[in-house]
Amino acid sequence: MSEVNAPTTGRFVPTLIAGCLGVFVAQVAYSLPASILGTIQLDLGISGADLIWVSAAFATAMVIFELSFGVIGDMFGRKQLLLGGLALLAAGELITIAGADSVHLLWVGQAIAGIGAGALYPISLTMIAAAAPDAKARASAIALWAGFLSVGAAVSPIAAGALAQGGHWKESFWIPAVLAVVAALASLGARNSSAPEGRRLDLPGQLTIIVGLVSLIWALTQGSEIGFGEGEIVAGFVVAAVFLVAFVVIEVRSPSPLIHLSLFKNRAFAITGVTAVLGMFAYLAICFSMTMFLGSVIHIGAVQIGLLFLVIQVPALLLVPVVAKLIHSVSPRWVLTLGFVLIAASAFWSSTFDAHDFLTAQGAPDQGAWVTFIAPMVLNGVGFALTVGSITAVAINSVPMRLAGMASATTNLLRDFGFALGPVLGGAIYNSIANRKLDAGLDAALGESAQAGFTVLGRPVDSHVPTDAVMGALRGLAEDGGAVAVNSVPTLTDPSSGQPFVDMPLALHDLAFTSLSEAFNQTFLVAAVCALVSAGLAAVGLVGALSGAASAGEEADETLVAAG
Repeated sequence: MSEVNAPTTGRFVPTLIAGCLGVFVAQVAYSLPASILGTIQLDLGISGADLIWVSAAFATAMVIFELSFGVIGDMFGRKQLLLGGLALLAAGELITIAGADSVHLLWVGQAIAGIGAGALYPISLTMIAAAAPDAKARASAIALWAGFLSVGAAVSPIAAGALAQGGHWKESFWIPAVLAVVAALASLGARNSSAPEGRRLDLPGQLTIIVGLVSLIWALTQGSEIGFGEGEIVAGFVVAAVFLVAFVVIEVRSPSPLIHLSLFKNRAFAITGVTAVLGMFAYLAICFSMTMFLGSVIHIGAVQIGLLFLVIQVPALLLVPVVAKLIHSVSPRWVLTLGFVLIAASAFWSSTFDAHDFLTAQGAPDQGAWVTFIAPMVLNGVGFALTVGSITAVAINSVPMRLAGMASATTNLLRDFGFALGPVLGGAIYNSIANRKLDAGLDAALGESAQAGFTVLGRPVDSHVPTDAVMGALRGLAEDGGAVAVNSVPTLTDPSSGQPFVDMPLALHDLAFTSLSEAFNQTFLVAAVCALVSAGLAAVGLVGALSGAASAGEEADETLVAAG
């Protein structure tokens, strides 16, 4: 495939700056909500399922358009697509800011920003690779690109947490919006490039993957709130299955597929693909569950949660060169196995925490208790650093070198799908378990609360207010909002007058708090099992499948560093 507008050395530095800033902005936007989800939930009073969509909207939009954007850039010009991606991301964040009082506008804004990020990730890297004057410069440039990606992931949550804690959480979204404008201005001097020969869009594949994945994620998320046996949820799963099967059929027959399914005939590549999805789900499910456990359940400050994300990301940033050397001196199979074992250990450790231990003797959040999570999050970060590059190394070493780029792109897509499943499936698990436990104990908790007497703003409820009305309001909140809402609402208001109606009874709050604590324990355990399965597949399934893995060529080096 020939390059159009071939690079010149004089335009390499502006292009390098554009690519690095592009991926930095995308990663800042992607990581930003992590530390402030609890703050958003408290402010908007939304249910657990609604909160999951705040992260899922961005991640889903990013994943389903990522491969098509790579083709669009090759066909019509990568610089234009980079600028378009930055514009979309900025527009999405502005919609998020403007619609901060509406969870639905929040979803729309994050979805649009996610589409923009879906363009920035592949195009920023391809622009750099195409502009590099030689292989040595290309490898160094891709390493710098990977560093900007890691820095974005490290600084975004703590910056967002600081702004949210010092003002309103919506102000945090100004960070990626402003950065996108700065990056766009800095990218004007970048050199355009394209490679249109033999490239064309797979529109049927793109359409079916959109409908299939969105239906699947919707069914998982909403099913955790209303029950997976409900007719609309079952219908969602059926639609997802039909369109995902159609996607596979289309990809097999397409001359220019989004995913080359023939790669999965290779055992090593297929196993690596499975570990990419399961392992990265485990990693991000741990991160998401940690922030929800501390933010939405215990109500620890957003800055402290942001510091924990810094703890997770620093190993990934520092260990990139170490991992690259390890993979060439030790079989990447063992590096991959060790990484997944560390992620599993992090999840098992986190599953032992009881939310009650994070409270003071007076029942208030202990703002210093977040340090309990430091050690397991370090393990998670080191495990991620060992696996994220090794996954791509194993993938490209399992196929002929002429297919290395294709194998890398497919593996990156599977890895990003695992990332998207982290908050979606992890959230569905904890939300479903917590709501089931809440429903099981709801009648007893309401009965105990009625016997103790209801209060409003600390004083007994007016005797003229029927007890049935009070219990009906509390039951409605529990059934509609679930355990997350019950745990976060101190006082219910009268929807007709807007006046305080009844305080959250202690028995009902304790039920929701305990239900959420136990649900997160089980979610961490699910993540641990997925990481262990990935470790087992890597250790056993890849035996004898990687001849010459330790002596990958220069092209493999570049793809490996890019994966970091």
